Amino acid sequence: MRIVFATSNPHKLKELKEIADSFGAEDIEFVLPPEGFDPDETGTTFEENSLIKAKEAHRLTGLPALADDSGLCVECLNGEPGIYSARYADTPQARIDKLLKAVEPFENRNAKFVCAMTLIGQDGDVIFADRGECHGTIAKTQAGNGGFGYDPVFLVKGKNGLTMAELSEEEKNEVSHRGNALRKVLEFLK
Repeated sequence: MRIVFATSNPHKLKELKEIADSFGAEDIEFVLPPEGFDPDETGTTFEENSLIKAKEAHRLTGLPALADDSGLCVECLNGEPGIYSARYADTPQARIDKLLKAVEPFENRNAKFVCAMTLIGQDGDVIFADRGECHGTIAKTQAGNGGFGYDPVFLVKGKNGLTMAELSEEEKNEVSHRGNALRKVLEFLK
């Protein structure tokens, strides 16, 4: 089965394929949408933006489409950067620096990564939607070379003070918000 994964981010596609393979879903071939895929994410929630992306990927390809919208929600920042995680600042490092500065005065550094996934069938209708979360805290300094985005400053709950960026790909995929959401989608597809 071919499913277009509604992203222009090759890191996300790689992560998705690794999670699907570890789940035993090798019969699903995830492909990228055509070049230039860049829908306006005008939703006010992760779920709304996920739906917007899935619909656009299906419209462009005619294939079943899977989309995610994900981000980091920090308690002391009232859930920010939230749906604006990728647009919080101009570069990945600038986003991390801005986040660390914003949480600096707070003791409560609890945070979670959220991933909403929407699956659209061949006919263009939503056939499944759910979300996955990964809980932790924001570190005082960044550590680790793995992952992307806010991974170097996200201390994963239950991982002995390691950031998401310090985990192996397998460990990250087991606990990540995207992994948790995708496993629900794959369970549905079985």
